Amino acid sequence: MIPFRAPVDDILAAFRAAGAAHLPGWDDGLAAEVVGHFARFAETAIAPLDGPGDREGCRMEGGRVRMPAGFVAAYADYAAQGWPGLGLPEASGGQGLPAPILGAVTEIFAGACHSLQMVCGLVPGAARTILRFGTPEQQALWLPRLASGEWLATMALTEAGAGSDLSGIRTRAFPVDDGWRIEGEKIFISGGDQDMTDRILHLVLARTGLPEEGTRGLGLFLVPSHDEAGGLAPVRVLRIEEKLGLHASPTCQMAFDAAPATLLGEPGGGLAAMFTMMNHARLDVALQGIAHAARAHDIAATYAAGRRQGGRAIADHADVRRKLTTMREAARDARQLVHTALVALESGENPDLVDFLTPVCKVMGTEAGIRAADMAIQVLGGYGYLREYRVEQIWRDARITAIYEGTNGIHALTLATRLLRGRGSRAAEAFDGWAAQRASAGELAQWREVRDCVLAAETPEELAEDFMHATIRLAAAAVAGFSRGTGT
Repeated sequence: MIPFRAPVDDILAAFRAAGAAHLPGWDDGLAAEVVGHFARFAETAIAPLDGPGDREGCRMEGGRVRMPAGFVAAYADYAAQGWPGLGLPEASGGQGLPAPILGAVTEIFAGACHSLQMVCGLVPGAARTILRFGTPEQQALWLPRLASGEWLATMALTEAGAGSDLSGIRTRAFPVDDGWRIEGEKIFISGGDQDMTDRILHLVLARTGLPEEGTRGLGLFLVPSHDEAGGLAPVRVLRIEEKLGLHASPTCQMAFDAAPATLLGEPGGGLAAMFTMMNHARLDVALQGIAHAARAHDIAATYAAGRRQGGRAIADHADVRRKLTTMREAARDARQLVHTALVALESGENPDLVDFLTPVCKVMGTEAGIRAADMAIQVLGGYGYLREYRVEQIWRDARITAIYEGTNGIHALTLATRLLRGRGSRAAEAFDGWAAQRASAGELAQWREVRDCVLAAETPEELAEDFMHATIRLAAAAVAGFSRGTGT
């Protein structure tokens, strides 16, 4: 096995290329110190759990989920060091650090152990949603609990009959004298239960109106696993799903039996609140893919440098060299694009560009991870197909990233429809302007030609995948060209 090595230098280069230094209060030295400190923690305390956790998996005992050996202790160290509150406001017990630093920690965490990061990684999105839509009382109650690591969070959206089409949600919210109650079942809930924290805050999408109101009749609710006296709420885990990968991350089917809840935002405003949480998660998923691409490349490059065939290292063979270059560049370009989005998100200066880049980052990062894992298996040959070097686990863990938080096909459809037309066209214009400053005239012209075909098409959905990949090619050319121009 080749030990995990966090790509710290590559991440710091992405900060520079994305213009993080222009953010108010940005400190290069502090950023490097935080990233380096978490890298050492991830390499020594988290990464060693990844292989054993994959083999052991999670289990149910007495209706509760038990994590694999070592996970509880690792999370306790993670919380004690203050990592859950990295991006939360200082007034709430967090550290208030900017989004690119939080993104760097996400990537390193996912590269060390995607399963553990998956359970911990929903806290920043939940906190962002509470900050935007919560009352002062909700913020005062929940943000310190999330920042301290005392509570973890889940995102309970999906149902058996309502995945991408949220209008089919059947879980019901009904008002009572002291708030609301939630009744129904949810599936595919990452970290729906675990034994690393005593308590969990579930963010649940439920119907407040009539079914015929569709998504207009949905609200987003805060459903704690325990009441203020410490009593268990009527929230049950029905089963843990058996999955291709992420065996150490409990994906739960859950029942809410008239569970006490408080409304986040307005009745019928659940979709807007949910997308605040999901858009954060989509950039998170892009970083998960990038983490897998970087890890797959590191293993493959290390192996290829030492494996000799035909009298020379296989890294010197043209086909292997091409694969290694493709893997390295895919991780580099996707990472820089995500950090471009994170810098724009943190600055608040170009929200339209963030809207356009989010689905592109999600597809670009996740495809990079899956493809790099597949290439690493091929570079290692028979050893890649075995468990010894664990590139097969990288492929299994990475494969979900193209599916959850909106399938890649749905993101391509969004790009070719909502983000090209009407009010959404401002996002495409923002991307056009951004790319025009970084890519060549020829690269920009090729993208515009595809864009114009999509705009003219009677059925743009049929061109959605082509348009997404044309956009990824231009984005990759833009970040690569800009990096060369700035010497990073």
